[in-house]
Amino acid sequence: MSDTFLQTRSLSAYFNGERVVKDVTISFQENKVTAIMGPSGCGKTTLIRCINRMHELVPGATTTGKVFLHEEDILSINPILVRRKIGMVFQKPNPFPTMSIYDNVMAGYRLNGFHLSRDEMNSTVENSLKKAALWDEVKDVLHRKGTFLSGGQQQRLCIARALAMKPEAILLDEPTSALDPKATSRIEELIVELKDTVTILIVTHNTAQAARVSDYTAFMYLGELVEFGTTRKMFTVPENKKTEEYLTGRFG
Repeated sequence: MSDTFLQTRSLSAYFNGERVVKDVTISFQENKVTAIMGPSGCGKTTLIRCINRMHELVPGATTTGKVFLHEEDILSINPILVRRKIGMVFQKPNPFPTMSIYDNVMAGYRLNGFHLSRDEMNSTVENSLKKAALWDEVKDVLHRKGTFLSGGQQQRLCIARALAMKPEAILLDEPTSALDPKATSRIEELIVELKDTVTILIVTHNTAQAARVSDYTAFMYLGELVEFGTTRKMFTVPENKKTEEYLTGRFG
C-alpha cells in the first residue's frame, strides 16, 4: 500500500484573505476510514472541500499548497476530473428533488455527458444501490422521486450517487448529523463495509462516531492539524494535551 495514495502538503485555505486552514500536511491511507474531527469552525469541512476542489467554487476562496492523488497534484488538473475520482456526500441529504431514485444515481454520468446503454445504466444503478445497502428497499420504486425516501434512505441514495462514478475516495461531511440514531447506525455500518472498495474521509464532531468507524483520526483546532494517528492510539494515549481535552469533553 502506497503512502502517496492521497495526501496534502502545506495545504492552506483562505476566505477573502483570511486563512482558515493552515499548512496541513497529511497522508490518507488507501481503503481505510480516516475521521477528521474537531470543534465547529476548526477547518474540517474546508479541508475536505479543498481535496475535491469544491472550496474554490466559493467567491473569495483560494488555496495554496498541494494535494496529491497517486503523486499527481490534483490542484493543477481539471476539477471535474478530480470530482469523478473523489466523490462527496454532504451533511444534509440532497437528492435532486425533481429526479427519480434511478436518475439520481445516474446524475453524475448525465452531468459529465457520458452515454451508457440501458443495460449499463440498469447495472450501474443496481450495483450502486446495493453497495449503499439501499437496493432491497427501493428496487420496486426506482422511478419515484428520491425525496419520497426517509432521511436516512436519502443519505444512502446520495452515497449511491457518489459510488456510481466509481471514485477512488469518498468525502463524507458529517453525513449523519441530520439523521436519527437508527439511520445513523446504518450509515456507520455502511462506512465500515465500503472501505473494502473505496477510501473514506469522514468529517465528524462526534468523537464516539470517530471511534466506532475510523482506522485513523486527525484532530484539527483553529485551522491547524494538531494530531494525526491511528484511532486506537489517539483515543487511548493522545500525544497532545489539546487532543486529550477535546476527547474528554472539556471543550468543543
